[in-house]
Amino acid sequence: MTFNRSIAIYYEHREWFRPLFRALESRGVDIQPIRADEQILDPTAALPHYDLLLNRMSPSAWERGRGGAVFHTLNYLAAFESAGVPVWNGSQAYRLDISKALQLSLLERLGLPVPRTRVVYSPDQLRVAAAELAFPLIVKPNVGGNGAGIVRVADASALEAELAAGSITAGPDGVLLLQEYHAPHGNSIVRVETLEGRFLYAIRMHLGQDTFSICPADVCSLVSGEQLQGEARGDHAGNDAKVEPFQPSAKIIAEVERIARGGHLDVGGVEYLESERDGKRYYYDVNALSNFIADAEKVIGFDPTARLADSLVGQLMAQAA
Repeated sequence: MTFNRSIAIYYEHREWFRPLFRALESRGVDIQPIRADEQILDPTAALPHYDLLLNRMSPSAWERGRGGAVFHTLNYLAAFESAGVPVWNGSQAYRLDISKALQLSLLERLGLPVPRTRVVYSPDQLRVAAAELAFPLIVKPNVGGNGAGIVRVADASALEAELAAGSITAGPDGVLLLQEYHAPHGNSIVRVETLEGRFLYAIRMHLGQDTFSICPADVCSLVSGEQLQGEARGDHAGNDAKVEPFQPSAKIIAEVERIARGGHLDVGGVEYLESERDGKRYYYDVNALSNFIADAEKVIGFDPTARLADSLVGQLMAQAA
């Protein structure tokens, strides 16, 4: 089948999306790749016509020297939305994706549990903010990216030492989060993926030594030790996390679907943990850029990239009807 319709895919890291490009091409879709870091926008000119634009821009682009492209994307998506182009994971979802503070606000608004947090605009404010929280704490950039910039501090003296060493740095927006640290029970977290606001699959990730860098596409092995093939892996391939399929409760699935709808995620993931600190469950991360698990058919029994491609084709067919 060949469609007389086009999907523009706005992306920054090609290796992560080769499987999606291939899946859409096999379905006869006309793909228009758009590299996020190569775009020059004329705000007064007519925009190119696309039947659908899929935003796959990564907040972690700032780790690869493309921090300006992170914020340029907001204007780019808004321009196409204003022109009437349907955008998947549009400016509302992307604004959420690049602000952990906004993610926590959404979770709180939905009545879901989140770690106690303070948001500051300068490392100098961390001392005052720490007085309102209970150690141990973690400091993290507001704009996330594979665990970059996260620092854990056990007490006030450790915080002072990190500040004195200059090891606490913000991301491209200059904003930091100070958050009560909850060590995950069993050193594992759960990531739940959604598509069109509905549950797609979940995995439990058993963390390795680097407990904050847990991109699913970079996981190399199952809990059994069997190796995974990671064609879509990014910059952190080879981490020592291990993965297994997981089935959340109906209550958790319903909560995650509420998050996806509240965050305007056409495709996205939500992470939560069970705390060793107090035994409670906490949501802590919302991802509009969902890098599906490596070697998905081996892990969860089906290919989520194929499901995403089918959803996009369904969108095109609905437009043509």
